[in-house]
Amino acid sequence: MRGRELRGELDAFLSAREDELIAFRRDLHAHPELGFAEHRTTQRVMDRLIRAGLEPARLPRGTGLICDIGSGDGPTVALRADLDALPLMDEKDVPYRSTVQGVCHACGHDVHTTVVLGAGLFLAQQAEAGLLPGRVRLVFQPAEEVPGGALRVMEAGGISGVDRIFALHCDPRLDVGHIGMRVGAITAACDKVTVRLSGPGGHTARPHLTADLVYALAKIVTELPAALSRRVDPRSSLSLVWGRVQAGSVANAIPDDGLAEGTVRCLDEQAWHDAPDLFKALLESVASAYGVEADLGYVRGVPPTINEATSVQMMRDAVEQVLGPEAAMPTPQSLGGEDFGWYLESIPGAMARLGTRTPGDPRELDIHQGTFDVDERCIAVGVRTLAATALTALWEGGRPVGEEAAAEAVVA
Repeated sequence: MRGRELRGELDAFLSAREDELIAFRRDLHAHPELGFAEHRTTQRVMDRLIRAGLEPARLPRGTGLICDIGSGDGPTVALRADLDALPLMDEKDVPYRSTVQGVCHACGHDVHTTVVLGAGLFLAQQAEAGLLPGRVRLVFQPAEEVPGGALRVMEAGGISGVDRIFALHCDPRLDVGHIGMRVGAITAACDKVTVRLSGPGGHTARPHLTADLVYALAKIVTELPAALSRRVDPRSSLSLVWGRVQAGSVANAIPDDGLAEGTVRCLDEQAWHDAPDLFKALLESVASAYGVEADLGYVRGVPPTINEATSVQMMRDAVEQVLGPEAAMPTPQSLGGEDFGWYLESIPGAMARLGTRTPGDPRELDIHQGTFDVDERCIAVGVRTLAATALTALWEGGRPVGEEAAAEAVVA
């Protein structure tokens, strides 16, 4: 199946199912659930897949599911969606506004889930007709925002035997009908850093007789980011930004403890792996100069999402087939975190940006805000993109290209 034939099949499918998919998305939007609590959402997806004659399997800890389509012969391609919402108030005045106080689908996961469901239903039809030369695994993961859901999927064997994995993420900066693609890092690693200082404390009149903890904390807050810029390849975009600094309670007393918390973001996988040891060494160097004790808490978040070149080319080929060459667009890197990166540490794949903005709409609707919403025509665009990507990967195994050639095709 190629070009016009696939477009025609998708046109017919969406003509019959688009209204159903929009209603499904609205139902999820009205009933959001936080990470690892997506019981209703999981059940809604399972019920619809079962109605289609499929056999979804719930993940061992109760939320999230996987569902295989087609035979085990040939390659296996996975399509991933995330089920969870955010702890935010829904500020929109729409019929499908969240009915759960303080919880909202403000990142588009309701759209991601609906798109993968729709692509799965279409691919199930293809499998029944004998047109699926391999297997497609639908991965509906819990808790992307926590994060940790991707790791639960992997613990349960969710990507065992999978050759490639693909995903879409809503992007309100792109008009509906456009797909943003990029080879290499598309999102960043995101970790949390906590620095706790301790010292003897004392009077501000006699800082020389004690350890000036506030001064030492100020040095750490300013010198660690500066030192990183000279110890790490700047192309890795490793950055430390503080969000909280706290010490003392009165003006004339040097406190005996202090705290600084921040985030570390990075686009390079090796620099991300090296970061904790480097932070510890730099922290000890600065703290020791001022006679204070420093304790580093470094909490891993997610790795960078690094798109593999051939997988990006597969997505581009698919988009050109079913949406047209003008639909594929370059997209910039983001320093936001995305736990899809965990999958890409184990198997090749790619994430692309799904345009959700109504052309000409003057509003600035950003993700992680209570006003976020989408032009629901993006659901059909997403179904076309992921269904065609899965078929392209299964039919041909993609068109092998070098990293530089793919980068020129997608990023330039």
